[in-house]
Amino acid sequence: MGRRIMLLGFAIPLIFAAYSGVTAAEVIKVKFSNFFPATHKTAVVFDGFCKEINKRTNGKVEMVYFVGGSLLTPTKTAAGVSTGIADIGLSHCSYTRGRFPVLEGMELPLGFPSSWIASHVANDFYDKFKPKEWDDHHVLMFSTGPSSVLYTLDKPVRNLEDLKGLKIRATGRTADIAKALGASPIPMDIGDVYEAFRRGVLDGAMGGLDQMVGFKFGELLKYTTESWKVGFVNTFYVVMNKRKWQSLPADIKKVFSDVSEEYKEKWAVAWNESDIEGREFQKSHGGQFIPLSDQEALRWRKATEPVIAAYKKDLVSRGYNEKEVDSFISFIRDRTEYWKKQEKLKNIPTAYKY
Repeated sequence: MGRRIMLLGFAIPLIFAAYSGVTAAEVIKVKFSNFFPATHKTAVVFDGFCKEINKRTNGKVEMVYFVGGSLLTPTKTAAGVSTGIADIGLSHCSYTRGRFPVLEGMELPLGFPSSWIASHVANDFYDKFKPKEWDDHHVLMFSTGPSSVLYTLDKPVRNLEDLKGLKIRATGRTADIAKALGASPIPMDIGDVYEAFRRGVLDGAMGGLDQMVGFKFGELLKYTTESWKVGFVNTFYVVMNKRKWQSLPADIKKVFSDVSEEYKEKWAVAWNESDIEGREFQKSHGGQFIPLSDQEALRWRKATEPVIAAYKKDLVSRGYNEKEVDSFISFIRDRTEYWKKQEKLKNIPTAYKY
């Protein structure tokens, strides 16, 4: 009897140890890299995303969230997710120009009035065309930053002549647009831009008004030219390492897909809110907004036509035919008009009137 009790005394801890080991093994750790600082609305949105995944998987997934580029910088995110440094990464196409050439079509000066509109267009575009450039990743969602406008440190820009020679921070195809408009494009990681403004290394930048708050540019910049009529956007992506995705159980995959679908809308709305907040933030620091007349906007569109032509030529050189590329651009324009109507019907607040 005593021997049985002694054996049972050894067995019970072993059983609990084995059970605990299985439970620990069932927890799937997922590293999510986001280059935005913790205070930026996009970082806050995806903090909620991570918590929602944890909640809906009942602890089966543990999201480990890295912000501020602490795991991967924006330029290294696509490669870092492919190789498994991060399981999920958030960045945008401009940071790795040429890696996602088809979706760079969203960076053309096609006149996006808001991020909410452009975000829906980007997701529609991927769903329709499924560009092969994304085959190395599992795509969770796309969104776009607010429509890029021109903001300057201390010189107001009302026409093309005012822009000539200004040192403007621009990356990817944005740099081509800046050059076509007569500026001198300067590629630079977003984290270095504030100091460059402070030291006068840059005269301005092209980007969304969210940057006024998220990166505190509104503390320094005196002018914004409302050039959204030739607006272009940076296409942000949230992608997962493909091997990691394939290793997930079916029920966990469904949670990721469902939550991602919901956060497409949350993220798009948040971008619009960021645009509005950025406008108010810059104005509160004495910033002035300069409208771009329809006549001047036509001049800017004509000046940037070579950028669209270069995009077509680039894709043709990569094996696409001209008819396909034209269909990409037509689709973007058509869906933009559709989502403009939807934005008004849904009363989504926007930074600009159109």
